[in-house]
Amino acid sequence: MIKCHLSRMMGERRLKISDVARDTGLNRGTLTRLYHETAERVELDVLDTLCAYFDCQVSDIFEFNPNLVPKGENTSP
Repeated sequence: MIKCHLSRMMGERRLKISDVARDTGLNRGTLTRLYHETAERVELDVLDTLCAYFDCQVSDIFEFNPNLVPKGENTSP
C-alpha cells in the first residue's frame, strides 16, 4: 500500500489545507483527498508542485509499504 505523508508534513509546519491550496494554486479537493489518504490517483503536476512547495522529494511525500492494509479493507476471511 502507498502511504501519503502530506498530513504529517503539513502538521509539522502548522499548515492547513486552505494554506497549501492558496499558496500553491492546487485544488482543495485534491489536497483533501491526499491529506486523508483517499486519493486513488495523483497527477504528476500536483506532485511537482507539492515537492517544490515543501522542498522535498516524492519519496518524502509517499512511501510504499507492502505490509500496510488500505483503509476500509478487512483482512479477515
